This record gives sequence, structure tokens and C-alpha cells, in this order.
Amino acid sequence: MPFAATVLTILPDMFPGPLGHSLAGTALNKGLWSLKTLDIRNFASDKHRSVDDTPAGGGPGMVMRADVVGRSVADAIASQPDVPVIAPTPRGKPLTQQRVKALSEGPGVILLCGRFEGIDERVFEHTFGNGAQIEQVSIGDYVLSGGEMAAMVLLDSVVRLLPGVMGAAESESEESFSVDASWNGLLEYPHYTRPREWEGRTIPEVLLSGNHAHISAWRRAQAEERTRLWRPDLWEAYQARREETPAGKARKS
Repeated sequence: MPFAATVLTILPDMFPGPLGHSLAGTALNKGLWSLKTLDIRNFASDKHRSVDDTPAGGGPGMVMRADVVGRSVADAIASQPDVPVIAPTPRGKPLTQQRVKALSEGPGVILLCGRFEGIDERVFEHTFGNGAQIEQVSIGDYVLSGGEMAAMVLLDSVVRLLPGVMGAAESESEESFSVDASWNGLLEYPHYTRPREWEGRTIPEVLLSGNHAHISAWRRAQAEERTRLWRPDLWEAYQARREETPAGKARKS
């Protein structure tokens, strides 16, 4: 069965959006994955299809109601009982390439998109009929106007890892944040192509040498240097992992 994504949103017309183009769109048209939207407003019980109300305790904005959102989540789970339910939210755990890869190896995902000031906390505390609780995930330390764009980011990152989606599957192993053991979380090295010279800048000679061992070593050195300068947090973790390898332990002793 292809990877199946269900998105719960009050703005279903936003989808597939960018996911209907490029790699994700081609894969969608080929049936390598599927995308379904559920309008949360369809689970409201009043004639105005209300999904929100004023926050308990006062404060600005509106909050999405637990009863309405809960019904939408339960309906989605009934159709896909064996997939994780994820809500993109700034307070969630950071989305990592490891989590993305794990999702790509599963049967699908249900994505709950919040709006306004957020979703009633009881929805996140609730355990649904299949024993599932909602996983909160953040795509970065910033705030969007709703969860839809974040859901698209998550889906794009997952879909590109599905079998048959990327033309050169081996390229994933050397990308930034790759989970491949040989690169181990380094940022990606710089890329070049023709023309050989542009605005007084030339392609590094090592890349034109044809010596694959030298090219590989140069790329590794560039990845390490970029990580050290641009992401000290990743560099520190990379160094710690290196110390735990047999070679690292030998250096220590």
C-alpha cells in the first residue's frame, strides 16, 4: 500500500498546494503516495459550523474547541488506525531527519493543523480509541498563522524519501542532517556546475581532477568546516559521536 497522508484542517483548499508540484506532485500523480483532507468544520454541531471559542480565563484570540477537533481526529483514526497523529506546533519536539525517515518507512500519517491561538489542551491529553495520543512536532522556533504550511513541510520531507520518488536515491545519504552513518549529521558540502568560471569565481580544481578519493576527502572536509562554523551545536554532537567510534576510543587511549 502506498504511503497515505490525511490532513485535518479548516482550509482544505490549501492542499495539495506545493505538494502537487515537483517530486511530491509527480509521485502523487503516480500513486506512490496519497493525500486526503478532512474539513474540521464538518465535525461542528451548530449551523454556523463553529470550530473555535473564547479562551477560558480570558486573553486574546480564539481557541479551537476540543469536542469538534476531537471528533475530526477520531474520524481520521477510524480510517487509519495504525498511523501516527501529528500536530505541527511551535512548542513541539523539533522535527529531525531521523523522525522524517521513520515516518517514510511507515504506512502514513494523520496531520492535525491548528489555527487561531491553538487547540484546546485536552485534545493533546486525550487518548483516542486505538490508544493513540497526538504527537506535537515543531519545524522551527518561529510562529506561523496555522499548521497547514508546517504540515506541507513535513509531508515534503517525508515523501521525497519514499521508494521511487527521488531519481538518485543515493544522494540522500550525503545531504545535510543525513542519518547515513558515514556523514553522521554534518551539513552538506557545496555544489558546483558549469560554467567553469562565473563572475571571476572558478570551480575548485579538485572537483575537476577526476580523482574520486581526493574529491570525497574535499567534500568531507568542506562539510565538517561548514558544520563547525555555521552550526556549533551539530558540530559538538558530531564530535561526541566520533569519540564513541572504535577509532575515537583508540585515539583517547
